[in-house]
Order: sequence, then structure tokens, then C-alpha cells
Amino acid sequence: MTALSGLRVVDLTHVMAGPTCTLMLADLGADVIKVEKVPGGDDTRRSKPPQIGDEAASFLMMNRNKRGIVLDLKTEGGRAVLRELIDRADVVVENYRHDTLAKLGITFEDARSRNPGLIWCALSGFGRTGPYATKGGFDLVAQAMSGIMSVTGASRDEPPMKCGPPLTDITAGLLGALGILAALQARHRTGKGQLVDTSLFEAGIIHTYWQSAIALATGVAPGPMGSAHPLNAPYQAFPTADGWIVVGGANQTNWLRITQILEAPELATDPRFELNAGRMANLEALVEALTEHFVTRPSAEWLAKLDAAGVPAGPVYDVKQMHQDPQTLAREMVTEVPHTTLGTVKTIGLPIKLSETPGGPKRGAPLYGEHTREVLKEHGFDDASIDRLVAAGAVIAAEG
Repeated sequence: MTALSGLRVVDLTHVMAGPTCTLMLADLGADVIKVEKVPGGDDTRRSKPPQIGDEAASFLMMNRNKRGIVLDLKTEGGRAVLRELIDRADVVVENYRHDTLAKLGITFEDARSRNPGLIWCALSGFGRTGPYATKGGFDLVAQAMSGIMSVTGASRDEPPMKCGPPLTDITAGLLGALGILAALQARHRTGKGQLVDTSLFEAGIIHTYWQSAIALATGVAPGPMGSAHPLNAPYQAFPTADGWIVVGGANQTNWLRITQILEAPELATDPRFELNAGRMANLEALVEALTEHFVTRPSAEWLAKLDAAGVPAGPVYDVKQMHQDPQTLAREMVTEVPHTTLGTVKTIGLPIKLSETPGGPKRGAPLYGEHTREVLKEHGFDDASIDRLVAAGAVIAAEG
């Protein structure tokens, strides 16, 4: 048994935020039924290159462990099938733009009237309330408006820079999964479902906890600091003789350890650097002084010394190097899943380890319409009914 065994999720999501949410639920054992659109399905199916065989690598990554069906929600037959799925579901997750589903007659209020225990998670750009409720949202816009881009990069003199990964998409998906699990716990007590509402904008805002603390306390908005920390120093990347490392001297004990490792006792007694407040006030001078030492030896030598002294530090990896790190492999954060047509496909693992009910990737992403017949039969449709829906174009079922 996995943690979410028996939980049935209807997945009406596409691209990134919603699929992240349902990916977490699927990896923890939920039966996630991914409903794709006509024509073409999830837009990430066309995010090529890169691809493995004929399948987009991005779609394979975000939709493993899910069963896939295809419905044309512009047809009455497609909508009728969706209502049947929702009536038997525990959870619905959707990230459509405002009113898109409502225009098709698919709403939380209507679904709850037939299925009172239903939990409906709506992921959007800005949330379901407020002046921006009807605006579409993308990660780039959310990073800009949440303040993330204002504190990312080396300095205010450079063009605005976003965090490389789609930070608000992924975080919104995680928040959605967290909200669903909270709603499930509430349902255990009350028997009632509820609406879970979160957004990319709010996902971005919570990444500014430190910067917001500074702005709310001082009235001054902090700016970008490269890899440095807004509250503690030294805590950033430093060049070495052969590359870059990051060093976390985020408290006084580690700061003193760093001065010992560098064999630079004069830095420990320098009045500019003696306490954290001084190190932050004189950060540029501090970085210059430390860099003079770090560039004299290769990264591996410094990392060995820092690790032996208990100072948090690490190499600056590219993604491929991260995939090959022994800790990544030991934690099964790169693993393999079987795919219907591609054989074995590598994927990223589940970052949550449960001792009694472990989850993780078990199978690859579905082909377009791969499980349509299977899912419809489970919901009471016989072969003749499914054939009629296929002939009418209400559903698409992969054959063979």
C-alpha cells in the first residue's frame, strides 16, 4: 500500500503547475486520470526538442504514473463522460483560465452538489479572487510581479533576471498538493469536500520571505545580490583555482571555522568582519578578502577542508553533474520507469521518502488516449457505448 492508495484524482491540468500537483499525488500512490484535450492533448506534447522517440521529454517527465484519456469537452458526450468521472472522484485538479470550464457547464458548485465530499483544486495565475482573478498567468509574469526578479541577478545595473527553473509553476503545484492533503484531512472529520485555491503569484510571494522581512522592517526593497544571502555572510559562491564552490558561513561558529581553514586569523579579528552585522555592511570587502584565499587552491581541496570542519559547502554543479552525484543516486532522485512504446525512460524521483508507505515513479507517461477505454469501462461504460463515443468524436482511444 502507498500513502494515497485508493484516492482517485481527475486531472484537468496542462503544462507545468497543475501537472506538478498531480505528479506529487500520483507518486504518492493516487490513481490520477489525466484528461487531455482534443486536438493534440497537453501542450507539452509539442514541446520538442528534446524528445525520446516520438514523445516530448517534458511531457514524459511531468506525467509519469498517470493514466491518460482524451475527451472533447466541446461535445455533450465528452462533457457527460467528464461529469461521470468527477462524480466518482475524490479530487479534481484544474488550471484552466478563469471561467473556461464554467462556460462548458463544469463547475465546482455543480460537482459538489452531486459529490459532497469532492475536493476541487484550482491553480491559476493570480487566484480566484481579487482584481486580477480573470488575468492569465505564466511563471515569467509571476516571477516579475512577486518581486523574485527584482532580487535575482548580480546587481540592479543589469537587466531583470528570472530564476532559471519555472519556480512559481512548480511551487504552485506543490502548494496545490499540500492544500489537497489538508482538505482530505478536514474531510476525514467533516465528510465535506472544499475548494483549494492557490496561484503562481502567491507561490512567488512566499519565496520572498527573507526579502519581505527586510522590506517590511526597513521600508526599503532589497535588490539582487548574486549568490549572496540578504541577512548573513559569508554565504555565497566563491571562485577557486579551478572552478566555483559555495560556502555557507551563516553563523558565527562557521565564520570562525572558515578563517581557520583559510589560515587567515586576521580576518577573524578585523573589526569590519568580527560580527555578522559588520560582514553584511562590508560585504564587498569581505568577498574580496575571501576570494584572495579561495583562488589559491582547487575546489576539491577546499571542499575537503570545509567538510572536515563541518562548514556547509558544495560544488556548483550543472544539471548533468547533479544527475551523476552519488547522493542523487543514493536517494533515487534519478530513476527509471517503463514506457509503453519507449522501453525504459529515465526520470526524476520522488523527493518525499515515507518509511511505511513509500511511493515513487512506477510507470511512464501515457500515450495520447492510452487508457480511455480502460477508464471508461471502470466508470460503467460498455464497449458499445465507448464505440459510439469514439465514432462521435467525444473521446479518443488509442488502439492496440
